[in-house]
Amino acid sequence: MINWLKIKFQYMLPKHLLSRLVGKLAAAEAGSLTTSLIKLFIKQYDVDMSEAKNPDPAYYRTFNEFFTRELKDGVRPICSEQNQLAMSVDGTVSQIGDIDFDTIFQAKGHDFSLTTLLGGNPDLAEPFKGGKFATIYLSPKDYHRIHMPMDGVLTDMVYVPGDLFSVNPLTTENVPGLFARNERVVCIFDSPKGKFSIVLVGATIVASIETIWAGTVTPPAGKNVQHWRYPADSENTVSLKKGEEMGLFKLGSTIVACFEPGMVEFNGQQSGDVTRLGEVFATLKD
Repeated sequence: MINWLKIKFQYMLPKHLLSRLVGKLAAAEAGSLTTSLIKLFIKQYDVDMSEAKNPDPAYYRTFNEFFTRELKDGVRPICSEQNQLAMSVDGTVSQIGDIDFDTIFQAKGHDFSLTTLLGGNPDLAEPFKGGKFATIYLSPKDYHRIHMPMDGVLTDMVYVPGDLFSVNPLTTENVPGLFARNERVVCIFDSPKGKFSIVLVGATIVASIETIWAGTVTPPAGKNVQHWRYPADSENTVSLKKGEEMGLFKLGSTIVACFEPGMVEFNGQQSGDVTRLGEVFATLKD
């Protein structure tokens, strides 16, 4: 009954308004109040600050600076074998497996459309039909920067407006089509082995989604799908190496990674497994 009420409350909540308000508060330089809030958050969520480049809560001028804190050098070594893909984030596997033509499994009783996830463009979705996917949930205590699983050249970025439901396990199990209805930023890359996409999914009180090439993509929230194409051979080419940072969340959320058919084999991960940036995510097929 309590869980049912929590879900119904989310439908009624003014999620965009609340998220933008929290975003402004998280960006405020409030001195000792900011430091106290950070310390409370660290205690509440058991954040391991020993891994942070600067472990002192008072160092961070805003809550956003703390939440997007960098890690110490060497804390997350990137798997080095050329045929290995690196895990993109610290988090927990929500679901992982095969894309059933245009359908991705969300949770028991719920699926969502690959095409809808990628912004409704059939041409963008076509290469991934029948491929592989992995949905990784970033909890509040996790490191919130997203890194490249392999070398890639950016071809497309799509901003997709939508809801801002929470993406925690309870909501994932109870809100139909969650990841294809929330606001999101779709990033599609080319590689010598095929195309892959990383979708940064927004959520309640996620104050911002950023990429390293475009900066803040949202907010402000748009009302229409926006599609940017990136040339492969020009001064504007975005080419990133395995392990390089590609984006971040200000306050937590989820990524959905998709790969072409026959491109990768996952490393045995299952729903509920904890992930760490840089560990072996998958192996490239010959």
